[in-house]
Amino acid sequence: MSDTTTIRISRATRDILNDLAARRGESLTETVSRGARLLEQETIGRDLSMPLRDDELTWLDADAR
Repeated sequence: MSDTTTIRISRATRDILNDLAARRGESLTETVSRGARLLEQETIGRDLSMPLRDDELTWLDADAR
């Protein structure tokens, strides 16, 4: 078995996750892993959509001069 741990979540959240897993035909672990990955991708997307900082703009323009 893979390395695992226990986390505390509310019963309501547990029920939602169990329902999602059942509807998707996945294990609870697969559903939680998918959810974590989607949140990670959302965060990366949000970070990438932020305006560039001045130092980043300077670096990008360095070869243009």
